[in-house]
Amino acid sequence: MSYSNITKTTMAETMKTLMREKPFAKISVGDICEHCGMNRKTFYYHFKDKYDLVNWIYQTEFLEMMKVQNYNSGWELLSDICKYLYSERAFYTNALQVEGQNSFRDYFAASIGSVLPEIMRDQFKSMEDSRYFVEFFTDAIQAAILRWLKNTPVLPPEEFMSRLESVMNILKNT
Repeated sequence: MSYSNITKTTMAETMKTLMREKPFAKISVGDICEHCGMNRKTFYYHFKDKYDLVNWIYQTEFLEMMKVQNYNSGWELLSDICKYLYSERAFYTNALQVEGQNSFRDYFAASIGSVLPEIMRDQFKSMEDSRYFVEFFTDAIQAAILRWLKNTPVLPPEEFMSRLESVMNILKNT
């Protein structure tokens, strides 16, 4: 692993630790640097801001791994997303609650939105409809995932996915 990746990984692990302890809004770049023994200049050399760091964590820990998988359906991919989020529940529950420019919420919505056309191909009647459905169901699935992760006790990912598929099948049959 290159020195740059070691530095980024150290910052990522620090961010994940801090986000298990307190809300994202209460974490500063200074906190991250102090916790991992690096200076702000080093942080800003690698990341634009703390939002960029959170997005990088998802990109490197999940999305890059996902690219090498052979998925037979969008449902399998969405299931893997849920399993991953569940394994890092405290971090992603915190990250998904942050809204605004460069937020993980928007970044995550884009990744869900790229999966939905495959899942809902039969429901789209026109390109105009498909854009509306993708936006609508991206928001709905993201809200369902956040609610699921925040629940105590949390359902296992397989049970959550089963319920999500049931809802989508009900909608498909109406």
